[in-house]
Amino acid sequence: MAGTDSTDPSNGYEAVANGFISGGLRSSVGASAVRAWAKTLPKGATVLDLGCGSGVPISQVIVDEGLTVYGVDASPSMIAAFRKRFPEAAAECLPVEESELFGRAFDAVVAWGLLFLLPADVQARLIAKVSTVLKTGGRFLFTSPAQKCEWSDNLTGQTSRSLGAEAYRRILAANGLVVESETEDEGDNHYYFATKRWR
Repeated sequence: MAGTDSTDPSNGYEAVANGFISGGLRSSVGASAVRAWAKTLPKGATVLDLGCGSGVPISQVIVDEGLTVYGVDASPSMIAAFRKRFPEAAAECLPVEESELFGRAFDAVVAWGLLFLLPADVQARLIAKVSTVLKTGGRFLFTSPAQKCEWSDNLTGQTSRSLGAEAYRRILAANGLVVESETEDEGDNHYYFATKRWR
């Protein structure tokens, strides 16, 4: 298990990056749900992958569906692997909360396995930030448990926290984002599918 260095901007994932890049720690869980979502996006849509990691499986699904992916991740090793896999894609090595998110608007944003790694106040600020870069009618997909809870990440040992579905819906609504549906995948990950209704 990795250490719990609170100063690590990658929330412990730089320490385990080699395992993800080599495939030893990587899972295909989430790919089918993201693929179904990606198929609902406009042809050629631009999609921002927050916490993109090495790009597998989430960014790979986006690219496979003919969409344009942009990636942000705080782990230097992960973003290097992302750039190697997708040399044409724009990528940035920064904590998502510090990124300017390429200074452009997107058709969709995905944050798979990311939000709950962040402190509660940072989660709320990130949702607000996502709203500012989403086009009206744009889509936002993220995962976090439906119940309010805290737990120790089994890979990094760091604390993860879900604000709970009610709080997420409230924060989203305050930023013009409406939850259209929620679901869970084969790995019991809880998905929120939101649409931006106003700017």
